[in-house]
Amino acid sequence: QVQLVESGGGLVQAGGSLRLSCAASGIIFSINIMAWYRQAPGKQRELVANIFSGGSTNYADAVKGRFTISRDNARNTVYLQMNSLKPEDTAVYYCYAKVRPRLAVPYEYDYWGQGTQVTVSS
Repeated sequence: QVQLVESGGGLVQAGGSLRLSCAASGIIFSINIMAWYRQAPGKQRELVANIFSGGSTNYADAVKGRFTISRDNARNTVYLQMNSLKPEDTAVYYCYAKVRPRLAVPYEYDYWGQGTQVTVSS
């Protein structure tokens, strides 16, 4: 089993910054993809950014140039630096990881964090 623990959410004024962290723990051989998703009230969960084990990244158009995703493979941790925050960034942010638990197990499993609230006031 794998647990994802997020931290760093909170309330910030428009134009401000926040940094989210998510640490994975448990039975982990490797983590292929780590990502951040968000879900605003009344909307579907959407991808914010993802990062592969080799370092390649993808971003939603709405956050390009403002958010930066990074990861520390040794610590099984992913970060999301959010700058120039806007009220429309307000949402619950969820950490995601695609985990291979053991070398002998050629499968990957999806795990989610519990979510952390980010609120941007205008």
